[in-house]
Amino acid sequence: MAMAVARQHRESSSGSIDKHLDAGKYVRYTAEQIEALERVYAECPKPSSLRRQQLIRECPILSNIEHKQIKVWFQNRRCREKQRKEASRLQTVNRKLTAMNKLLMEENDRLQKQVSQLVSENGYMRQQLQSASAATTDASCDSVVTTPQHSLRDANNPAGLLSIAEETLAEFLSKATGTAVDWVQMPGMKPGPDSVGIFAISHGGSGVAARACGLVSLEPTKIAEILKDRPSWFRDCRSLEVFTMFPAGNGGTIELVYTQIYAPTTLAPARDFWTLRYTTNLDNGSLVVCERSLSGSGAGPNPTAISQFVRAEMLPSGYLIRPCEGGGSIIHIVDHLNFEAWSVPEVLRPLYESSKVVAHKMTIAALCYIRQIAQETSGEVIYGLGRQPAVLRTFSQRLSRGFHDAINGFNDDGWSIMNCDGTEDVIVAVNSAKNFSATSGHSNSLSLLGGILCAKASMLLQNVPPAVLVRFLREHRSEWADFNVDAYSAAALKAGSFGYPGMRPMRFTGSQVIMPLGHTIEQEEMLEVIRLEGHSLAQEDSFVSRDIHLLQICCGIDENAVGACSELVFAPIDEMFPDDAPLLPSGFRIIPLDSKLGDKLDNSTAHRTLDLTSSLEVGPATNHPSGDASLCYNNTRSVLTIAFQFPFEHNLQDNIATMARQYVRSVISSVQRVAMAISPSGLFPNPGPKLSPGSPEALTLAHWICQSYRHSLPVFIFANQAGLDMLETTLVALQDITLDKIFDDSGRKALYSDFAKIMQQGFALLPAAGLCMSTMGRHVSYEQAIAWKVLTADENTVHCLAFSFVNWSFV
Repeated sequence: MAMAVARQHRESSSGSIDKHLDAGKYVRYTAEQIEALERVYAECPKPSSLRRQQLIRECPILSNIEHKQIKVWFQNRRCREKQRKEASRLQTVNRKLTAMNKLLMEENDRLQKQVSQLVSENGYMRQQLQSASAATTDASCDSVVTTPQHSLRDANNPAGLLSIAEETLAEFLSKATGTAVDWVQMPGMKPGPDSVGIFAISHGGSGVAARACGLVSLEPTKIAEILKDRPSWFRDCRSLEVFTMFPAGNGGTIELVYTQIYAPTTLAPARDFWTLRYTTNLDNGSLVVCERSLSGSGAGPNPTAISQFVRAEMLPSGYLIRPCEGGGSIIHIVDHLNFEAWSVPEVLRPLYESSKVVAHKMTIAALCYIRQIAQETSGEVIYGLGRQPAVLRTFSQRLSRGFHDAINGFNDDGWSIMNCDGTEDVIVAVNSAKNFSATSGHSNSLSLLGGILCAKASMLLQNVPPAVLVRFLREHRSEWADFNVDAYSAAALKAGSFGYPGMRPMRFTGSQVIMPLGHTIEQEEMLEVIRLEGHSLAQEDSFVSRDIHLLQICCGIDENAVGACSELVFAPIDEMFPDDAPLLPSGFRIIPLDSKLGDKLDNSTAHRTLDLTSSLEVGPATNHPSGDASLCYNNTRSVLTIAFQFPFEHNLQDNIATMARQYVRSVISSVQRVAMAISPSGLFPNPGPKLSPGSPEALTLAHWICQSYRHSLPVFIFANQAGLDMLETTLVALQDITLDKIFDDSGRKALYSDFAKIMQQGFALLPAAGLCMSTMGRHVSYEQAIAWKVLTADENTVHCLAFSFVNWSFV
């Protein structure tokens, strides 16, 4: 009985296996079948049911395989692909963690040595204080002060250059891997598997210094070649010229280099460096590029141009590049500079005395650029609109360089100031030698241009987050820009009847489309194309699109990221812009200033936006009364620089200059209103419910409406996007609209009859179901209108009247 049951069970199991084999669960594919399936997988990893059935019909070698078997094969194939990618990712992470662990161990050893050194120095100083006399103490202090004054060496004697180079190498290595500088961790930049690297800044000591350590998947020689080409990755570098290069006795090379650095604002001079650069290989296989300043004038290519620069000092700095066993390199970067902060206005000195600024602009930028090149080389970076990474990176560099040139306005580039007596809030510079034909070989360049005109200004912002302000300017262009001014600049790129002069009037439809191209510096900088949709006001062209396209870079809009500055730079382009398209950049730059301990801020000026012309004293620091100190120092101060460029013809230069000055002033006024609205603290003692951060214009309107009832702060003229759409205007042109252009006769009569009521009780409900007129001449109906008066800060005079229209629509 038992045997019979067992036999029956085996027969049943055998039948089940045969059944599964027949069902196709255990199928062995031939090489030809796998090849056919792989070809289909390469085209479509997840084919639909209809596609799989079609595959069986069209491929004879797959005719004996069931549809379900094909589906299972593709599922398994996708699973294997996913496992392969995951394994590759884990191997990459493992290599990165191994290298990072090595760096952390070295950092730990350095910190232990630093602790031992500090303990030893502490004990020595205690012994000295107990036993030394006052005269000995004074002498030792004098020696401490005078000993480091060896940083500048005379390079007039060529025989001494090699000794200077060797000394520079030793000092640089002591900073890169030793304790020559008191390094502290960069705030907000903790090391980890997903971090770019390990970053540190100097704490005390002479000058400002920053250090970075990271893993890069490139060979040392390639990294050194990229880093030595400083203008390609250092956006503030205007030029770098090697005047002399000769081999050193140990196989290295020595170069004498002259470098020019842009000024970040319009209120400070640019910097230049005269340095010795030494490149050599160490015994352990590491490649070193170190650099330091030399004494002497170091005459550049144009002595006249040098007069616009302040000579800064580069203390021993450079790059230590060590090859890794598994490929790639470990790189140590040190930047140690003295920007001569005495030569800038006192309010700007924190910008030149901050190690964090050096870290962001130079040290971190260099490492991020190297990593970006490595990712592009490995194919990890994906860009849009069919553009190669190198092309998009060139666009980004051209935008940044053009904006820098506009802010600095160097004489050797042809710039000169127009009719400036020193009291103007907006500086207008003209460059008659510069036009699109001179800057680009593009076929659409206009040789008839008289030149380029730039209107620029700088101001101090307080309690305004730079990231939030730049993000608002990027996402809500209609709040500050004038579409017709953009159209004027864009017309210079086009030939035909749309070219200026005689440009046809247009209006902005309110639609702004942002088309991203890619991140040109890892996740720090975005390159994008902006399309502004517009239509001609002429009836014969009513159906013709007049869209404007802008090429734009935006950086520093992440509030949680640590960034040196926030920028929004754009230039008009043609819709199908070629790789060599001419660019005329304009935009905004906001640079945060480091706070100073013990600074006090007066409550009455906590939220003011100030013109920096009130604090332009250059020289030794001066003492300010408490009220003035509140204007210069605050823990949330930042410098805003605005520069707009316009092409012009010779006979229209004065007209364009007047237009540019007025336009920049209107942009400044709009930015000030927005800055006041987005200030995160202090506007209200007891803030109410928070509105959506995605609608900052609604938050602005709500703040100012509430202020008009509270009578606590002056209210600025403002309209949200719905109000601008109703009036068919822009925020810039809003102040030019008068009552007789908005209300019809009945509306004006109703307003005049209720005027006394508004002035007595502060507000009034106007008669329902009225009509008003947009700037385009279209009738607008509304169900209800509310009017209220807005008082000045002293609550004694009426500043303006404000209106709110409920449920409006075009008739």
